[in-house]
Amino acid sequence: MKAMDFLLIVPILAGWISGWLVNYLADVLPVRRRFARPACAQCGKDYPAAAYLTFRPCPHCNHRRPARAWFVQAFMLVISLYIWFRAPFLILAFQPPYRLAYALGMILLTYFATVFVIDLEHRLILHPTSIFGALFGLGLGLWINGPVTTLKGGLAGLLIMLALYVLGVLFSRYRAKRMQAAGQEADNEEALGFGDVILAGVLGLMLGWPFIGFGLLLGIVLGGIAGILTLLYLVIAKRYKTEALTVFMPYGPFFITSTFLILYLPSWIAPITPR
Repeated sequence: MKAMDFLLIVPILAGWISGWLVNYLADVLPVRRRFARPACAQCGKDYPAAAYLTFRPCPHCNHRRPARAWFVQAFMLVISLYIWFRAPFLILAFQPPYRLAYALGMILLTYFATVFVIDLEHRLILHPTSIFGALFGLGLGLWINGPVTTLKGGLAGLLIMLALYVLGVLFSRYRAKRMQAAGQEADNEEALGFGDVILAGVLGLMLGWPFIGFGLLLGIVLGGIAGILTLLYLVIAKRYKTEALTVFMPYGPFFITSTFLILYLPSWIAPITPR
């Protein structure tokens, strides 16, 4: 076996372990808010470690793991191989040796994937992930951009998203009145959660100023496109009148996606990149 072929074991193993970690955190943190043994979503009993790691159905009730578990494993494996080969040319290739950039990149992607999955499934951005992201993002930003650009980016992300959060609160009040006028029971849903404000600050530390502005704008555009497609689906399915006022999308995944695109696309694809 050639040395290069043997070295492929590293990104394959790292990608698979990263997928395990993302699935574990997404299964446990939103439910128990602490590190604990994962439990079956159907019967609530703890999974044996062997059954959980091999994606077998729950031994207590035979309930299957969600398709998300396999998708996350496949995605993290593919992205691990991608950055293993692309690391010397990525924005995150800080300094030689570039294998260090690969290791940092995998930590960052594991964080991104964890926040993405939890927010998509539960509409939650949890404090433990925000604290980790702030600490890691601060160190990353200081290394890439220096202290001034990093801190300005974090503050700008917070302030921009805080302004949007206030507008979201006003929109939620307007929506509640519309629901009451339509004879529906008003709920406490918010257009943006305060977790999105904190996430914007974390991403601002990573991107720095002024690129956090571009990152948030791109995230909003991606969210808008997803919203339009959702509305089109509701219209085509003739469910617009009954569900349009009750459909809310989490924005965290779109901000994560925009930051991923800015940091990881090759410079010849993404000419606007942090330096």
